[in-house]
Amino acid sequence: MIEFCMPSLGADMEAGTLCEWLVSPGSVVKRGDIIAVVETQKGLIDIEVFEEGTIHKLLIKENEKVPVGTLMALIIPAKETTPKTEKRLAEKIQTIRPTPAIQTTAGGMIAAGIKSSFKASPLAKRMASEKNIDLSTVKGSGEGGAITREDVEKALMEKEAGIPVVKPSAVENIRLAVAAAMTRSNREIPHYYLETRVDMSRPLAFLREANKQRTVKQRLLPVVLLIKAVAKALKEVPDLNGYWEYGLKLKSEINIGFVVSLRTGGVMIPAIHEADKKTTDELMDSLNDMIPRARAMKLRSSELADSTVTITSLGDENVETVFGVIYPPQVAIVGFGSITEQPWAENEKLDSRPVLRMTLAADHRATDGNTGSRFLMTVKRNLQKPETL
Repeated sequence: MIEFCMPSLGADMEAGTLCEWLVSPGSVVKRGDIIAVVETQKGLIDIEVFEEGTIHKLLIKENEKVPVGTLMALIIPAKETTPKTEKRLAEKIQTIRPTPAIQTTAGGMIAAGIKSSFKASPLAKRMASEKNIDLSTVKGSGEGGAITREDVEKALMEKEAGIPVVKPSAVENIRLAVAAAMTRSNREIPHYYLETRVDMSRPLAFLREANKQRTVKQRLLPVVLLIKAVAKALKEVPDLNGYWEYGLKLKSEINIGFVVSLRTGGVMIPAIHEADKKTTDELMDSLNDMIPRARAMKLRSSELADSTVTITSLGDENVETVFGVIYPPQVAIVGFGSITEQPWAENEKLDSRPVLRMTLAADHRATDGNTGSRFLMTVKRNLQKPETL
């Protein structure tokens, strides 16, 4: 029996609201099919299934809000075709303890003892319950967007004064989500930082030659070489490709999370799956497809949940150096600045070269400076052989 649960779409997600089921009992599904739409702080997200089978039972109703990990549906695996299947399903359902859906009361409290998705102090929660204040309408001013007593008091004053309640916009929600994740990162992760400079003469010459054979829409940008160089380096230095959960857990797939700045503010970090196996042209296609969808908030669940390491690039912003903050539970983030002409000494000669500053922020619980240094030097070597990427 396949148990389909509310997925975690990032360290900042505690719960999601089921907006719509796109399947019904009896529907046949295969890997990659979108079976539900869930609302999170990052907007409406298409939720995929990763197994083949037949939908047996939908356990969560539309418009219900449930915590991450809540059982949402049961799926009969494609291989289960014996007459005893229905009997096993009935026994399975009976053994599953019903998961109470989150029901938000007028006071914004969560029924059935389930943890609220709104970060609020115990006093703020009690005050909201007593004064019938919906916490989903209150903008937190505390650390990581947490709702404080003062926030509830302000909301109560506005309510009594007849000021209409305005819920946070999608952009504000995204900023709150990012703030929560970054607050957790700074609180829990002991960062160490490394930086090096890369001569980009060869990579840029390679791109100029390669782009002669391509149309304007097909042209490669320097960022695809950076992504491929990082992905290839993680094969040689795999300790940075994983997550920290009571110890370092390495991942076999290399899924690069790429930071996309939203035009209205905030960021989204969709994943480029198996970036090490993609050609530079395929990586360019992935970026051209992914970036517009990220800015339109039309990403799939797997694109938000599967990143194993993150890249942040400010090459278009004329910023020379960027030091990233690790997105938990990942253990590393690679930063790239813009390519600028700088003095370069080599073979006892001094001239000017197009130079890129590359940084690494890594989790000191998982690795140390020696591992981080080997990784940066490997990326650097990869970029000096762009024809092999």
